[in-house]
Amino acid sequence: GDRMWHFAVSVFLVELYGNSLLLTAVYGLVVAGSVLLLGAIIGDWVDKNSRLKVAQTSLVVQNASVILCGIILMIVFLFKTQLLTLYHGWLLTMCYILVITIANIANLASTATAITIQRDWIVVVAGEDRSKLADMNATIRRIDQLTNILAPMAVGQIMTFGSPMIGCGFISGWNLMSMCVEYLLLWKVYQKTPTLAVKSAKVEESELKQLNVKKESDMKPAEGVQLIVEKDVTGFEPQQEKEVGCTARIAEPFITFRDGWVAYYNQPVFLAGMGLAFLYMTVLGFDCITTGYAYTQGLSGSVLSLLMGASAVTGIMGTVAFTWLRHKCGLVRTGLISGIAQFACLVLCAISVFMPGSPLDLTVSPFADISARLFESEPLPTIASPEDKPEMVFATGMPNVLNGSTTPANSDPEMSPEPVPLISVSLLFAGVIAARVGLWSFDLTVTQLLQENVVESERGIINGVQNSMNYLLDLLHFIMVILAPNPEAFGLLVLISVSFVAMGHIMYFRFAQKSLGKQLFVCCTPDPKAVSDSLPPGNISTV
Repeated sequence: GDRMWHFAVSVFLVELYGNSLLLTAVYGLVVAGSVLLLGAIIGDWVDKNSRLKVAQTSLVVQNASVILCGIILMIVFLFKTQLLTLYHGWLLTMCYILVITIANIANLASTATAITIQRDWIVVVAGEDRSKLADMNATIRRIDQLTNILAPMAVGQIMTFGSPMIGCGFISGWNLMSMCVEYLLLWKVYQKTPTLAVKSAKVEESELKQLNVKKESDMKPAEGVQLIVEKDVTGFEPQQEKEVGCTARIAEPFITFRDGWVAYYNQPVFLAGMGLAFLYMTVLGFDCITTGYAYTQGLSGSVLSLLMGASAVTGIMGTVAFTWLRHKCGLVRTGLISGIAQFACLVLCAISVFMPGSPLDLTVSPFADISARLFESEPLPTIASPEDKPEMVFATGMPNVLNGSTTPANSDPEMSPEPVPLISVSLLFAGVIAARVGLWSFDLTVTQLLQENVVESERGIINGVQNSMNYLLDLLHFIMVILAPNPEAFGLLVLISVSFVAMGHIMYFRFAQKSLGKQLFVCCTPDPKAVSDSLPPGNISTV
């Protein structure tokens, strides 16, 4: 249900606003900004409340918000003409604002659900077996990849052969049904795992250091044998709550925000988390940006759908590679090998920029489109009526590939069109698809490092800040595209993306070097000890 909604909400907003991307862009900006600002606060709420309460509340809020959005969208689709005439269209504008607001609440609730289930519950259910945790992480990611394929296909077919209103009704009904099923499944898992009812309270830093010193004298477990747990922490009495004034209550979210980012910076896996976040600063994925570029290069929708299916298959292969590499080489080395594999595949994307068929033109300013639209007095191009039939003039001078035509917009129509060579775009997508193996293996590696090496009482807030970092870099990549939207500049965006991926893996290499030292390149054996055991006691946040 969540995947269906994520796919459909953008389509609904485009349909509502007359095939314009304005509402979709506003929605994306609101979602990214909300998680960026509230990620730490959501994580702190996850830490301070019982696991069952957090899971149930976030699940109900998420699905109820989607259902409410679906109902509002159905009303708007039914009565859009009447709403346009009421109060000079302001009532319809309020409906748009209401839909985006509620959809944003659904996304925040989805973030809370992901943090509590995928970053906390799964660690407790796995117990002390790291191999079991790795297998569970990989299984969840495979399910996620499959739903990424099936959910858009289902919604797309319903909207194609039905209507957007029928699609809204289907998604609302599906979320209502799935909410009940998920609620019962969560309750069963909670009942079968008594340790989920025990949650460690936060302790003072001095007490935590004393526990770490005491633990160092005991036998240190090898990787694959025992997880880093906090059984001794549960005995601490929580501090008595003091009366707080109105000013303190207002300042509390800001303090939580600051403390969350400080705690994230002090984590032993900080560099690994930053490395993962840097991978979000890229146009080398199957999002609307890369899809739009592919259309300008002459690829059809059917070809793109096949490429997306191939990327999902390689993503699933990445989850299989993760479990095998972790078993053979250890968790930390798995991330290093996965990063090298991803970067090696993305080199193909960098090469594609200079191959025949690439629209890269360094003589054209990357900001040509923006300067033309903002500072020139010429009106924007509009679609001509069928009677007039002139070609639409594109600011970028790219070929008009609508209806399969590759005739340049400003050329003589009597001249025979020259097809755009597919060498460049073929190399680009070959690199993107092949890189998914390393990408998802690396993502699973960092996910498990966060699960194993973050203290239980801080899992929520640390993973909330990690989500904020991911959204921050993702937001920057959209801003980068907005500043240089013309196809001639896409090659530069590809090179910038590859550079950010390289920087992310350099950060992870530094983390791996700190963790394993000279044993980093001794492969074919699991890591001899946990990450926290190889770092100075002052930086340890595990017990």
